[in-house]
Amino acid sequence: MTHKVKYDDLTKYERARLVGARALQLAMGAPPLIEVPEGSINAVLLAKVEFEKKAIPLQVIRAA
Repeated sequence: MTHKVKYDDLTKYERARLVGARALQLAMGAPPLIEVPEGSINAVLLAKVEFEKKAIPLQVIRAA
């Protein structure tokens, strides 16, 4: 059985995976889903901000 995991229930490894995957997308040219802060050009920092604002369009599905 599988179930979706909420943001608050993510492990530090799942958080790192989501931020890393989103940073790769941003580095490859994906449009940001939030308003880009002034002077922000680093894809990892932008992905972290998107994660904190719960704007990353990725899901974690755990297999039981």
